[in-house]
Amino acid sequence: MSILDQRRLIESIHPFELLSSFELDNLMSKIDIAYYPKETLLISRDLESIAFYIIIKGQVAEYIDNELYNIYNKGDSFDADSLIYNKTNSRFVVTEDLICYEIKKEDFLDLMQNKKIQGYFLQDFISRHKQLKEYHSSSEFTPFLVSKVSDIYLHTACIVTPDISIHDALQKQKKLQSSIIIVEELSRVVTDADLKEQVLLGDVTVDAPIRSIASSKMVCVDINDFLFNVLLVMTHEEVRRVIVKENNTIVGVLEQLDLLSFFANHSHLVAVQIDRANSIEDLTDIQKDLRNLILALTTKGVKVRYITKLVSALNEKIYKKVFEMCVEEELREKCALIVMGSEGREEQGLKSDQDNALIIDSNVEAELFEEPMLKLNSYLLRIGFPPCKGDVMVSNPFWRKDLNAYKEQIDTWSSSLDEATLQNMSIFVDAKCVAGNCDLLDQLTEFLGHRFEARDDVLAHMAKAVIHFETPLSVFSNFVVQKNHANKLDIKKGGLFALVHGIRCLSLQYHIRDTNTVERIKQLNNKGVIDKNFASELIESFDTLSSIRLKTMLNAKNLEEDNFLDPNSLDKVQKDLLKDSLKIVNKFKKFISFHFHLEMVS
Repeated sequence: MSILDQRRLIESIHPFELLSSFELDNLMSKIDIAYYPKETLLISRDLESIAFYIIIKGQVAEYIDNELYNIYNKGDSFDADSLIYNKTNSRFVVTEDLICYEIKKEDFLDLMQNKKIQGYFLQDFISRHKQLKEYHSSSEFTPFLVSKVSDIYLHTACIVTPDISIHDALQKQKKLQSSIIIVEELSRVVTDADLKEQVLLGDVTVDAPIRSIASSKMVCVDINDFLFNVLLVMTHEEVRRVIVKENNTIVGVLEQLDLLSFFANHSHLVAVQIDRANSIEDLTDIQKDLRNLILALTTKGVKVRYITKLVSALNEKIYKKVFEMCVEEELREKCALIVMGSEGREEQGLKSDQDNALIIDSNVEAELFEEPMLKLNSYLLRIGFPPCKGDVMVSNPFWRKDLNAYKEQIDTWSSSLDEATLQNMSIFVDAKCVAGNCDLLDQLTEFLGHRFEARDDVLAHMAKAVIHFETPLSVFSNFVVQKNHANKLDIKKGGLFALVHGIRCLSLQYHIRDTNTVERIKQLNNKGVIDKNFASELIESFDTLSSIRLKTMLNAKNLEEDNFLDPNSLDKVQKDLLKDSLKIVNKFKKFISFHFHLEMVS
């Protein structure tokens, strides 16, 4: 290997790329190349570490209490901790003849004077994991991710008292050239639509107080909020402008048009297109734009949890639009359209199988909704929402019934140990209302919580599914691939499912109403079920697995391949992140097994 190749290898290992050119030159002059035959003991409790090792060829195994903990291969490095703390609980043994670079102990400790190097090696798993992810996406990091409300133009706010006349309020609005009138004391605003409907087309005179037509709620954001989060707020609240506050004082108005213009060079946003859609054909045309939006955000390095929340908000708008096309206005408040699965958890990237259902008011005949729901299901299929292989769709009478029938179903779920029955219940636990009368779902969620009081036996059988799928990581920390799937691993079954389902079971046990996995983890931490460090590890691992899966889905040629990942397609940092995440999955499986006493569940 040439000097140039040696330098490139060292630079490719994080955090050494943070060194200045002078520091790197100095380090290269001190690095030695060493050879160790198989079965050589390098480091142990009784054998002090003499160097920081970077493997060129060969393999080293790390044992803790005689149990294999990790395997290090070409390009891997170890063991900073034993050098820094001058002790170790591990035993490092050469398992294949080793050729490696050595940075002697005193030289490595000199490197630790560099704050960036020190900051990395002194971090815990969570911080180190985050830094690796930031390092991996640093080349894609753009102002798109860090722009705040304070970076964009704000319109002057027109603030009036509740008793000022409509005429005088309009005069002030005209003078300030503001798009809305803010009645701050009432937390309300007056829009052009309010003026048109109540003054021009209604019977309210301009001499009436402005409070008489202030019907729209005031949606506020902080001046230090990220613009991307404001976009989520606008999409979810279905508003075209937000009130901006600084230290709880109104400082301006942010218009949707300005926000969209700001993002115009980064992605093609689809919210406005959905609002303007008048037919299923219009909504079908949007799907390509939605995929392009996901691809653009992923390329820019936006966290997957923000992408999925945005996609969820956009899909919710689509569901609501289709619902209004299919259900007559007088029936819309007599039912609740719900989505479940990844859509219900706000974790869906590209469209996966449909998981939807309808809750009908018990005072209304369920038959009235059969034709509208068959129509709704066919429309969703045309738009691009794939059919559910398990038939969890509104076209299935089992998932289209009244409130009392669902309560009877919940009674069955809460007393059954049947695997298929528990699977249906697991699906329902992630339910989120997207259209209609959402109070119907709230009633069922409350009812479900009461029915699972002291039913740890049912919860244990439900939780057993966490250990159904093997984590695709061997005891030697190598990826386990499936030969019948072109030597790829299933990242959903092997990684994400255990986290999602285990957290779901815990949330049901502790009456947590959130459906999003990350939010559930935070709530479990708040309740003391999971400590803060473990919660952070779970969130980091979930984010990593979700991000890798989303990129896999974007590259998949068909739905059958969208969960299968070729680990050889990943670079070293991605492989390390994936391995770390799968180790946390295994740790979580042990936690669930202990918590629910799964060794006693047959």
